[in-house]
Amino acid sequence: MYDLLAEPIRRYIRNKGWESLRSIQAAAIRHILADDRNYILESRTASGKTEAAFLPILSRVSFKTPGVKVLYISPLIALINDQFARIEELCVYLDVPVTKWHGEAKRSLKEKLIRDPEGVLLITPESLEAMFCNAPQNISHLFGSLDYVVIDEIHSFLGTDRGVQLQSLLSRLRLTANCKFKVVGLSATIGDHAAVKQMTGDAANTTVLRDPTGKEIDAEFKYFPDEGAELPLDLLKDLYTNTKDNKVLIFPNSRGRAEEIAVKLNKISERVGGHHNYFSHHSSVDREVREYVEQFAKSNQRYPFAISCTSTLELGIDIGSVDKVVQVDATSSIASLIQRVGRSGRKDGMTSMLLFYATGPWSLIQSLACFSLYREKFVEPVGNNRSAYDLLLHQILSTVKQLSGCTFDTLQERMSCNYAFAEIKPAAVTAIIKHLLQLDILELIGGELIIGVEGERMVNARDFYAVFKTDPNYKVVHADKPIGEIPLTSIIVVDENIFLAARIWKVVDIDEKTKKITVIPAKDGKKPKFSGGGMDVNVRVRERMLELLMTGSVWTELDKSAADVLAEYRKMFGKYAIEDLKFDRPVTEKEGSCIVYTFQGSGVNRAMAFVLQQMKPGFIITLVEEDSTFHFSCDFKTAEKTLITALASLAQVDIYLAEAIAANSDGMVNSKWGVYLPPVLQKELLKATRYDFDGAGQFLADVRLVRHMDHQS
Repeated sequence: MYDLLAEPIRRYIRNKGWESLRSIQAAAIRHILADDRNYILESRTASGKTEAAFLPILSRVSFKTPGVKVLYISPLIALINDQFARIEELCVYLDVPVTKWHGEAKRSLKEKLIRDPEGVLLITPESLEAMFCNAPQNISHLFGSLDYVVIDEIHSFLGTDRGVQLQSLLSRLRLTANCKFKVVGLSATIGDHAAVKQMTGDAANTTVLRDPTGKEIDAEFKYFPDEGAELPLDLLKDLYTNTKDNKVLIFPNSRGRAEEIAVKLNKISERVGGHHNYFSHHSSVDREVREYVEQFAKSNQRYPFAISCTSTLELGIDIGSVDKVVQVDATSSIASLIQRVGRSGRKDGMTSMLLFYATGPWSLIQSLACFSLYREKFVEPVGNNRSAYDLLLHQILSTVKQLSGCTFDTLQERMSCNYAFAEIKPAAVTAIIKHLLQLDILELIGGELIIGVEGERMVNARDFYAVFKTDPNYKVVHADKPIGEIPLTSIIVVDENIFLAARIWKVVDIDEKTKKITVIPAKDGKKPKFSGGGMDVNVRVRERMLELLMTGSVWTELDKSAADVLAEYRKMFGKYAIEDLKFDRPVTEKEGSCIVYTFQGSGVNRAMAFVLQQMKPGFIITLVEEDSTFHFSCDFKTAEKTLITALASLAQVDIYLAEAIAANSDGMVNSKWGVYLPPVLQKELLKATRYDFDGAGQFLADVRLVRHMDHQS
């Protein structure tokens, strides 16, 4: 494969001292240089996927004619900044310029590229969206001769609003620039090959190249029961002991927990004379602070460190090799777990070290379920674009802004040929346009649709280019230096302490007008605050949790406390005569009330809870999502009859949803652009994204409630 590459690229490989090509690199070179298909490169973390894409692409593309030839799209600005150095080092051998284009990039370099378009451009979907809206004349100028689009971490776009937006932008790019580029996607985690092929816009002409080589994993599960809002001190002491001499990434499930861990580990280390390299890393930490942490981890060769982080370090930002990954309580998804595990043992031949901590029985059982599915290479399937009406609305506004107005027929045609919305019927496009006219977001003047009075405010806002919803934030500063941000939804008062950037700060001033919080280092010992977070769980994870409870599978990875908890819950659930693990569900009874364990995904649970709420049965029904239970303040027979009635009531769900939307116009649809949809499409959006009514119907039709054997007659 080496001989197929261009001489400058071969010289790069020789100068790097590579003894051989990686498997995914050899496969990519052979295929990308041979034909004009789209390719998805799937291989484990740190297997050289970036080079696998760029070695053959740069060997094949001619940079002699004007125009950007390769467009690299990343989900994160930080990942662009990180990959820039790698790609630029490679492109030096071809004398090809590489340009970053995002909100933090230098304006002068962007202007230079516009004057003389060439080489490789690195961009985020949001910056590409902004270009379509604000400088559409640059699209053809820059990308008229585009040969390749490289999508990094392509799995992070699958089944998400940003993924639909990216598909739409690629479709619009082909049309506006009249170019026939090929797509190369990179990922370590793909559960649905059909879905990832759809991302390219030409699934039939897309091939997945997969290197199945994995890594050995040394996993250990520990259990420390929760003692309240804060993590148990014994857990933190054990975590310190197990990580103090290593380079470690610690993944809890919220920013608040990440801060708590970083601060408390640092305090423990101070008391015993340990190192001070404890950091936090998440979206609320100031960018310069995050970049310092990343650079410290990447350049540090000698000293141990621990970074307590959220998903911001889940993707492929290069922070070098870490010795161990710690997960505190169950991950939100198996795809997330795969990415996190891959951060450990990145060097060839190294074993990935994974340490789980659980603070509750159900967190432990869910962690075991996720890990067992991970070992079976299961990854959650993704959603589809059939009901992406909110993203369609956003792209309608973006297209009208791009064209500075257009006829109804032109807009309808552009949306119909946009492959991101191929499964949405033209009638829905018409309904959205008419509703936007009613809201004065669009106007019709002289047969042409233009952005209306209300629409101008929306499309000219800085956050228009992002399709995801973000809460407004207070900026947190100390001595006029930014530390990070706190969501406006947090209830913060003067003299209160907060966690941020791995330190505890005292709030001394809150400026509501400028949305700025001034802080000083806290020394009074008051307990600090920070926000938490929730997560959805896939049905397969919940079903595996029941399987683990009802079977005797051996887990040598558990410490004694974790093993005792698993044994206790297996004994408890062993008293139920569960015959069908798919639809038999245990019920506990106590003094006229009962608890039904559904072991269903979050979407099904929410759908059942919604229908039961609309039925108003006359007694209290509460969903506890953490352990997938419904708590009925009635006896077993009444609960059983209520679920039967709920199955019949599913036929009325459209009426229920319409009534709920009318009663909660600003709170029912949790979507940035969904609130502007006509109610009938808001209803369809809710059914596609929040409630799994089809799954609820199947479950309720087949479920058999199984009482504790001591209660059976």
